Amino acid sequence: MAGDRFEIGGPSGGSGGDPPWASTRAGASLPIAAPKPIGASAAVKIRPTARKRSWLGLLCLVLLVSLGSWCFYEYATLPDARSLIDRNPETTALIQARDTAARSEGKTPRHRQYWVQLTSIAPRAVDSVIASEDAGFFLHHGIDFDELNKVLEQAWQKRTLGRGASTITQQLAKNLWLSNDRSLLRKGKEFILARRLENTLPKKRILALYLNVAEWGDGVYGIEAGSREHFGISASELSVAQGAILAAMLPAPRHWTPERRSRALRKRALGIVDRLQGTGKISAEEGETARSEIERLLAKDSLTPEPAPENEEPPEEEP
Repeated sequence: MAGDRFEIGGPSGGSGGDPPWASTRAGASLPIAAPKPIGASAAVKIRPTARKRSWLGLLCLVLLVSLGSWCFYEYATLPDARSLIDRNPETTALIQARDTAARSEGKTPRHRQYWVQLTSIAPRAVDSVIASEDAGFFLHHGIDFDELNKVLEQAWQKRTLGRGASTITQQLAKNLWLSNDRSLLRKGKEFILARRLENTLPKKRILALYLNVAEWGDGVYGIEAGSREHFGISASELSVAQGAILAAMLPAPRHWTPERRSRALRKRALGIVDRLQGTGKISAEEGETARSEIERLLAKDSLTPEPAPENEEPPEEEP
């Protein structure tokens, strides 16, 4: 009713006086109750899953650091190619491996090798080796990625490793310093060493080294020794046909030899002559002469029984 007064009682129900919150000064902070202490039983627990992830992360970090350290060590301890600038190697990893294998069989290692200059080798024989092993030798920098892609595509289609894609520089690195095992680690080292060779030596020096350390038969190393072994002449005297035959031996030099009259060797040598003629290295007349000589040199002896059919894939081909 009009004139009546209404009073709001305090928090205890009594009249008069404003509640504490009403009398608080503007801007003053309200009291905050102190948190209750957390007992041991109420402590926050780390879930087993989180702890497991933490350990896995630490383990992965340790493994990555270890792998990086190992890779750095392997890279740092690879051979230096600078010693080959003006000096020929006294031996190679391939020669040492062949000698060790011979001794393990109770045999005396056979070793024929004669170092010659690149200019002391018949030019068409050099061309034959390049045509056989690495047609793009003067174009790439140690690794022929175009050829490598082709080989990988063929391997994927056939679901098997077929012909190799190693360049002359890669083969030289492997012969000089690496083992003969077919592993990704060895292949990785081969790539690195091939780049080192290319960055250190001129192309002609790489080619000369390769022609002097490549295997050309059992215990026969270098094209000069191969020429004397199989044809009884110096490398400077090789004909087009003889150079093609020696080049055709390279994928399997202890299996494909002129003495065995291998059909696979004959087919490969004829193919090399075709490539030489196709690239203008020899004339059509020289090509016909070379083919006739190959047929004569690798003709089967009529008194020799015909061997079992051969596999045309080289048995020792590089992966």
